[in-house]
Amino acid sequence: MADLRPVQGLYYEDYTVGDAITSQGRTVTETDIVNFAMLSGDWNPLHTDAEAAKETPYGERIAHGLLVLSMATGLAERLGFMQQTVLGFMGLEWQFRAAVKIGDTIRVHAAVSELKPMARLGGGYVTFKVQIFNQEDKTVQRGTWTLLVKSKEA
Repeated sequence: MADLRPVQGLYYEDYTVGDAITSQGRTVTETDIVNFAMLSGDWNPLHTDAEAAKETPYGERIAHGLLVLSMATGLAERLGFMQQTVLGFMGLEWQFRAAVKIGDTIRVHAAVSELKPMARLGGGYVTFKVQIFNQEDKTVQRGTWTLLVKSKEA
């Protein structure tokens, strides 16, 4: 299995099934959770009320699942391989496997699992098998992301 290297913008033709890359870590903060609650309007006490969250199975506040997914897309973008060549995020299938707490550090691992040429759209679909790990190497979220990636000829 080849490793994708952090480069600026890979075209559809540059991908091979099995290519993989892992991001740096990013620590989830209380500020992240509050900002996401403000942006999304999701003020569920599980995320925003320290006292109420003590009574949950987690015993403390946890990050919104969609916040963690959003952070993962940002970590992947920072790797550079999608810059200026991704034409669209076409879909995802996703599972939320474990809670992410304030102070946890997440990282993203993405491996190319499928390629489908879409010449009429100017490129092709690249499907990644994606896992988000915490600092203990536990999978907290996983699934697939399908991107429309520009062709070199486009």
